[in-house]
Amino acid sequence: MERRDFLKASALATATAVAGRRVLAQVPPSAPATQAVDPALAARVGDVTWGKAPCRFCGTGCHVQVGVRGGRVVTVAGDQLAPVNRGLLCVKGYHVGLALYGSDRLTRPMLKRNGRHVPISWEEAVDIIARRVIAKPRGFAFYGSGQWTIPEGYAAQKLMKGGLSNNHIDPNARLCMASAVTGYISTYGVDEPYNCFDDLDHADVVVLWGNNMAEMHPVLFSRLIDRRSRGERVTLVDLTTRRTRTSAFADHVMVFKPHGDLALANGIAHLLIANNTWDRAFVERYVNFRKDSERPDLNGQAMTFEEYRRRIARYTPEYVETLSGVAAAEVRRLAGFFADRSLKVLSLWCMGVNQHTRGTAMNRLIHAVHMLSGHFGRPGDGPQSLTGQPSACGTAREVGTSAHQLPGGLLVANADHRQKAEEIWNLPAGRINATPGYHTVQMWKKFSTAAAQGGDIDTIWVQVTNPGQSLPNLAELFDPSRTMADKFLIVSDVYPTATVRQADLILPSAMWVEKNGMTGNSERRTQQWFKMVNPPGEARADVWQTVAVARRLFDLGHPGMRDKDGEFIFRFRNAAGAAVPSWEYPRFHEVNVDAQLFEEYRRFSRFKHKNLAPYEQYVSHRGMRWPVIEQPDGSWRETRYRFVEGEDPNVEAGKRMQFYHSVTHDDRALLWFHEHENPPEMPDAQYPFWLCTGRVLEHWHSGSMTMRIPQLRRAMPNAYVELNREDAARLGIRDGDTVTLETRRGRLALPAWIDGRASPPPGTVFVPWFDERLLINELTLDAHDPISKQPDFKKCAVRIVPAGTRR
Repeated sequence: MERRDFLKASALATATAVAGRRVLAQVPPSAPATQAVDPALAARVGDVTWGKAPCRFCGTGCHVQVGVRGGRVVTVAGDQLAPVNRGLLCVKGYHVGLALYGSDRLTRPMLKRNGRHVPISWEEAVDIIARRVIAKPRGFAFYGSGQWTIPEGYAAQKLMKGGLSNNHIDPNARLCMASAVTGYISTYGVDEPYNCFDDLDHADVVVLWGNNMAEMHPVLFSRLIDRRSRGERVTLVDLTTRRTRTSAFADHVMVFKPHGDLALANGIAHLLIANNTWDRAFVERYVNFRKDSERPDLNGQAMTFEEYRRRIARYTPEYVETLSGVAAAEVRRLAGFFADRSLKVLSLWCMGVNQHTRGTAMNRLIHAVHMLSGHFGRPGDGPQSLTGQPSACGTAREVGTSAHQLPGGLLVANADHRQKAEEIWNLPAGRINATPGYHTVQMWKKFSTAAAQGGDIDTIWVQVTNPGQSLPNLAELFDPSRTMADKFLIVSDVYPTATVRQADLILPSAMWVEKNGMTGNSERRTQQWFKMVNPPGEARADVWQTVAVARRLFDLGHPGMRDKDGEFIFRFRNAAGAAVPSWEYPRFHEVNVDAQLFEEYRRFSRFKHKNLAPYEQYVSHRGMRWPVIEQPDGSWRETRYRFVEGEDPNVEAGKRMQFYHSVTHDDRALLWFHEHENPPEMPDAQYPFWLCTGRVLEHWHSGSMTMRIPQLRRAMPNAYVELNREDAARLGIRDGDTVTLETRRGRLALPAWIDGRASPPPGTVFVPWFDERLLINELTLDAHDPISKQPDFKKCAVRIVPAGTRR
């Protein structure tokens, strides 16, 4: 890895931030968004056809204007009418159109025969899947994604839970956002942030809890930095396990030991109570106290404030320093921001908190310090998690594609919820299975275990994700199944990823603006776009693939594919009311399948006050934040802040704040206490270093798209191991040397990078996971949070073997 490549990447990032400042300053957040095309852009560049779409990458939900000429996307521009990004894009967003045009796009279905992938017809591919399902319905699982569009996830959900009575469906959001979900639900009784990105424009202090926002959410980070360039005072506190590009912009950088965030949150709470700076009025009116039960769950055990006070008392700044490594004076400084109610304090977090064996606890503790301090309910004042996938919220969470959920926040284990779903889907009573399916880690363990040893999953269909690279502990969860004759892996994707190359059946998929779509971003904003170009070859939309398999099951006589009237569970009609066989691909585009699936799904959104607007409203907007409520004049009003009177139409007059989905059914949120505890695996004499994994600015997730964009690949061509200079000198490692990392699960050789873009503290190394040629997840462990079941990719014990070293 040559330094000039990294410097080039840094220059790209800097240019992105600087170029956007004028745009951010000129476009107000209230800019109208009811035109699909920016008239100024259309007038300036008139030789292309323009359309709107959210970016294909992260959960920010930036909108782009997509320019098409000759049946190809030829240009993209930041959408100046979009309230999220206001014309700005990050370096990935500026190149998003090129993600469609890698030279190795998948264009035909392929089946593995005698160790080789050979082309087959779509009819044969669909029939193979259907017959695998019929042969062993309970042995079939569906593994999806926070990249599924809302209709794609909804169709998969309905096929599995409504058709097959099979709950073995889970999204890859289990690996990234599950702990945020359990944190929200067990605090407020319902998932997703109460607040929105508007807080970035109002906060006085922004606390980043283990979140390298400058690289992971650069457009949102630019909104903060732009305020400084306009002379506003914004204090940035970076709580982190390594110094990053974000740290360079921070006023205060507090580097903590892995799992030390638990102690820091408790230290804040201790000082608020000890110094009598907690918000007594807020707590007494809006809060109930909770602690873990013997077997941790979403409800926990009730506790009194006095018990909470006693338990938190030992987390003095000095004790927190021993646990976290953050100096006692800095702990006091951090608590001081929360103690000052004249300030507006915004907490933001992402994978550092969620990919944590105590991820649910950490999410709860961040909510707890905000409620204890009263920093809640004003613009700029509250806790908000950020997501890493374009529809981790809209599809994985709202559509409920997890193994235990139904759409709209309903649960398969709840009889009333099952009945509601069966009514909407017009199913016979009892069709939906009451037992939750296998969560992600469990699903893949079952798939990689022989049937005789309890491996009862023999077929998995993967859509829009890359588990052969993204799962933890690949040698246990993924690799073994590839040598078992009775295990069958189906993969729908656009490129030959690490997972595709190991698949038994490969299905070529349409991508982004090659199909209609809807997603939901991190601030509850539902977004829509239309198909603008055709996919290559025989590639087809994932939603068609799912419906086609369901119809083949219907034709083969599977009883679950019929509703209680004997009709096919997926029915689509044209404007005249005539049925359209959309499972026949030549007729798939005769109707807008997305719109019809969405309108059916929309009925679920009312149960948990996640009210969605009609489909056509999203056509004319750059997204709307739910709940979206129809007004007396027929217009539709989105909601910025839930639970807040005057903002949320569901809050009763005079309540000021109302947690109307309260776990305790008294309009109160839960304020949790959790003890600090050590990670499940820690450095020792044999493996003396911490290993942390994560992302980089240029590449998104497993790199299957961004590594095919020449500009991004040149800027960051391969993975590396980031070392502390003192550790490198002691081990005789120079910048660019090849070193080998070894954990109890695997080993990997990587080039060393010393004092580059980021700097880990002594005893810590960092490796990004975008490079499929250097699979760092062969080394990571699969230990996971007991409640959310989310694995910890951020900390395990590793040793470093310099090149040429003999052991």
